[in-house]
Amino acid sequence: MAHYRFEVHVKAPPEFVFDLWIDPTRWREWIGGLTKVTDVSGPLDQAGARYTVWFGRMRSPSEVLEAERPRFCRTRFGNFLLRGENSARFEPDGAGTRLTQEFQTIGIVPAISARIFAAGSYKGSFQGELNEFARIAEREAQRAPRAPAAPTVRRRATRPPAIAGQPGR
Repeated sequence: MAHYRFEVHVKAPPEFVFDLWIDPTRWREWIGGLTKVTDVSGPLDQAGARYTVWFGRMRSPSEVLEAERPRFCRTRFGNFLLRGENSARFEPDGAGTRLTQEFQTIGIVPAISARIFAAGSYKGSFQGELNEFARIAEREAQRAPRAPAAPTVRRRATRPPAIAGQPGR
């Protein structure tokens, strides 16, 4: 079993970062070689949701094992080449989010494959993908419209209407 940990600071709030992280329609933008995601069984911020990621013809069935919006998500993934668990932690960090991703692989071939992807920060490496994710999240957070402040509603105190036959209040 091999264990790898990667970290990046994202200049965006944890809620925004988490929502982008669990959006399978966006994964191809930062996960190298990913060609499609299929068989999504439910919201990926809930334990038990399943999906399949594809790298060309090679598929990797995956399942959300644990999720706590917007702080944490842990999944199990696997095929003969790369198999194990992945977790992502989203922690407030100044004016942004510290995103920590951890991989634990199971088996000899997955350990060797993971070592290749864990080395360096080139495009397609685990750190390279995390860096690309941060770049995308920061760009989109700057473009995202800010929610307007809720208007202050001032209400005049009124008396409830008197009911016939009862004295007024």
